[in-house]
Amino acid sequence: MLDQISLNPAIRRVLQEQLDRVGVTFERQLASDLTAVNRLCLHVGAYRGKMLRPTLTLVSGMVAAGDPGDGSTLTDAHIRVAAVAEMIHMATLVHDDVLDDAEVRRRGATVNHLRGNETAVMLGDYLISSAFHLCSTIGDPSINLAFGEITKTLCAGELLQLHHREDWSLDEETYLEIIRRKTASLIGGCCRLGARLSRADQSTENALHDAGFRLGVAFQIQDDLLDLIGEETTVGKSVGRDLAKGKVTLPVLRFLSHASPVERGRALQALREGDACALGALVRSAGTIDSASDEARRFIDEARRCIARAPAGPARDFFDQIAMSMMQRRS
Repeated sequence: MLDQISLNPAIRRVLQEQLDRVGVTFERQLASDLTAVNRLCLHVGAYRGKMLRPTLTLVSGMVAAGDPGDGSTLTDAHIRVAAVAEMIHMATLVHDDVLDDAEVRRRGATVNHLRGNETAVMLGDYLISSAFHLCSTIGDPSINLAFGEITKTLCAGELLQLHHREDWSLDEETYLEIIRRKTASLIGGCCRLGARLSRADQSTENALHDAGFRLGVAFQIQDDLLDLIGEETTVGKSVGRDLAKGKVTLPVLRFLSHASPVERGRALQALREGDACALGALVRSAGTIDSASDEARRFIDEARRCIARAPAGPARDFFDQIAMSMMQRRS
């Protein structure tokens, strides 16, 4: 992710150094005296791709502290919170792959494909328990409470999505509520906690949370688009899983809500048959791919306005550049 950001190479280098520390903390926390467990953790460690959540935790901490761009304001607590966030995210990916019967993640085989659903479920649980164990070492109960609320929220979002599988009449507000909970809650929470650890005032903490939350919504809309029209070799994970599992995403629900009876009938047939090519052609021709992309861009624009409410400085500029880079996301 940092490779896509050209602004301020000095901050990019600093952040990469700090993310390396996050990676070491991540690996140490998951280390077991059992070889079989370590092999699984090593495999899932390869899932750490963009490191979006740790990156936003650290950048938010720098913004809130008025960091000059050298990372001097970041503490060990920032590193641990970033690692906790990544563990929780990894756990959701492992469990999502089970729910979606996915076979590819980060261009490699998923745990469920390699070792079965039972192993994948238990590995996800191991990641969650390890995350909260690490969180407890920070010594701030408010951080534990915040992550507890976030994980509860994202699980509720997943349950809401499961409840609406094959609901071809899903409305847009319910779709947005699902992605606010299952994706945006953690990303927004990372920004809030990064700022809180830097002793930000409430207005700064809120501004950074609101920015992250909106980026989370945009990120998930883009993810849903990539699942519908992306190529597995480019995206780096199994695509077409939303369609196969009866998940109605923004471009599809917008098409269904405005289509003629004939077009809607064709789309429903493609949905029931899992015909991604036919469905993709329909939504493309109707312009709802572009419409969903525009919606993601709108949330990114909102996020940038929230970022502008935070204290000015090189770290804030870098955060803004992260938001802008998401407009070109392809994987």
